[in-house]
Amino acid sequence: MEIWINPACSKCRGALSLLDAEGAEYTVRRYLEEVPTEDEIRVVLDRLGLEPWDITRTQEAVAKELGVTEWGRAEEDRERWVAALAAHPKLIQRPIITADDGSAVVARTDEAVRDALSRRPASE
Repeated sequence: MEIWINPACSKCRGALSLLDAEGAEYTVRRYLEEVPTEDEIRVVLDRLGLEPWDITRTQEAVAKELGVTEWGRAEEDRERWVAALAAHPKLIQRPIITADDGSAVVARTDEAVRDALSRRPASE
């Protein structure tokens, strides 16, 4: 599994602590440094079963500058949102765990982290 984090984020640090406590094998992606491409964002959105506006941090300063709260939320608006997330990764909600079964979760709670852990193969 892979976890997208911002090391300054307390929710990210909490998720990492829980993964470590459970002995999970995972890869850390500091997504502000290793910025996801638009294609990677689309894949994660598909795995999450969410739309880009669902994982956008609308209270960030850059979100306010861009006026994202005024943007449409229909299929024809999707690419604008994806492009904004790739151009401004601070807008991406965190942490996001991509689970081994092909799914993903926004892991802001211990429950969500445990959900991702429950999707590990039994051999781990």
